[in-house]
Amino acid sequence: MSSSTTPPAADLAEIPAPQSGFEGDASANTLGGAVSGYLDKVRGGDLGALPAVAGIVVLGVLFTILRSQTFLKPLNITNLLVQAVAISLLAMGLVFVLLLGEIDLSAGVVSGVCAAVMAVTMARHDVPWYWAVLFAAATGAAIGLFTGVLVAVIRIPSFVVTLALFLGWQGVTLKLIGQGGTVPVRDPVVVGLTNSSMSVVWGWILAVVVVVLYAALQLNRWRVQRTRGLASQPLIVVVLRIVVIAVIALGITAVLNVNRALNPNFQLVGIPWAIPVVVVLLLALTFLLNKTSFGRHVYAVGGNSEASRRAGINVTRVRVLVFVLSSAMAAISGIAAASRLSSVDASSGGGNTLLYAVGAAVIGGTSLFGGRGRVRDAVLGGLVIAIIANGLGLLQVAAYLNFIITGAVLLLAASVDALARRRGAATGH
Repeated sequence: MSSSTTPPAADLAEIPAPQSGFEGDASANTLGGAVSGYLDKVRGGDLGALPAVAGIVVLGVLFTILRSQTFLKPLNITNLLVQAVAISLLAMGLVFVLLLGEIDLSAGVVSGVCAAVMAVTMARHDVPWYWAVLFAAATGAAIGLFTGVLVAVIRIPSFVVTLALFLGWQGVTLKLIGQGGTVPVRDPVVVGLTNSSMSVVWGWILAVVVVVLYAALQLNRWRVQRTRGLASQPLIVVVLRIVVIAVIALGITAVLNVNRALNPNFQLVGIPWAIPVVVVLLLALTFLLNKTSFGRHVYAVGGNSEASRRAGINVTRVRVLVFVLSSAMAAISGIAAASRLSSVDASSGGGNTLLYAVGAAVIGGTSLFGGRGRVRDAVLGGLVIAIIANGLGLLQVAAYLNFIITGAVLLLAASVDALARRRGAATGH
């Protein structure tokens, strides 16, 4: 006969049920749970794109109030978006470098070298535009390979390597163009990249296709997650995200398809060709970073390179390829800048180009310490930088104030990144 006794029913009621560890999943499948989870991430230091979105909204409202007659005009909106193209393209490549916790101080002048290569081959050697563009992109990739080998194979710190190359590549640009010289870019295809627009009909078709594809991808992802029993966001959150993207895409298309010519006798309508180029590259690089083994390796190496090496990841190869990609994107950025100005000179890619690109990535949410960031961060941050430059230009702010204000914004972005990282370390996020 057993000596054990059965506890009274009242006592059994007081014994807590065992915890499985998945109790939060039920609440995460509701709208309130999703909002609560997002707020927890923000409180834990994972701000994501929140600073960039807040910056766009606040600066947009501010400049609309201060320059209500000009800031929201279709012509100015178009100019603002085109202004953001070159910086955003350069920042998109730098995101990959920053994810590793590295830096490329030469990216700006690399864009100038590649633009000079394109301009010189077209203007002085009568090379067709497509070969000149391909040659410029190949030059960027070769420069990136050289930089990557110095950093990843020879193990020279990226700050030292790219600082030296920052000076060296400016000399190459000067040699190609000549002291005080300017090489014109007259090819209609290259110039039309930022100065010509697609037709109104094709603009609407592009906008609808983007919205439909985005909706299909998001809904299919939600369906697959639900079918396989994986964690997924509530359907209402997915639908709201699709609605927001649709409003933005269709709203911008509507604004750009309005006649923005100052002379009513002329028609100036349509989406500038540079914008779909940025969208295509954004989608391609996002796929590369989020859906391929290379992208996962970039995040892994940026998070902990030694652990990645022990896990079998070829860390050296990842580092080299990241610099190749960054310099190739710098070449495309240089081509866009040359298209907008219709010329290339010895100072192309210099000045504040690099600082604006790094600032765009950081403002968008990419961490300077590596391991956190997305390609979209570059586009959002590029818009913030463009809004600042555009708005201050409309206000006719003195040059010294322009530098001070822009520098303060970049310092604020770096401070937010550092504080968010510290908060994340303290809370275990």
